[in-house]
Amino acid sequence: MATVKAEELRAKTADELKSQLVGLKQEQFNLRFQTASGQNENPSRARIVRREIARIKTVLRLKAETDDAAK
Repeated sequence: MATVKAEELRAKTADELKSQLVGLKQEQFNLRFQTASGQNENPSRARIVRREIARIKTVLRLKAETDDAAK
């Protein structure tokens, strides 16, 4: 899975972003277990997932701010 650009995230709806966020958090959870048990084949994936979570949270926060400003 390649990294997602912020432009692609801005084009998605808040619901799509939230569902993607849930999936990434589940993946992060699984990666932590793999690391703890010594079965993690791609340790750099944890860093990528963490950054993608941050990108999605940032875009969601910006969308919420613009929705509040529009009201």
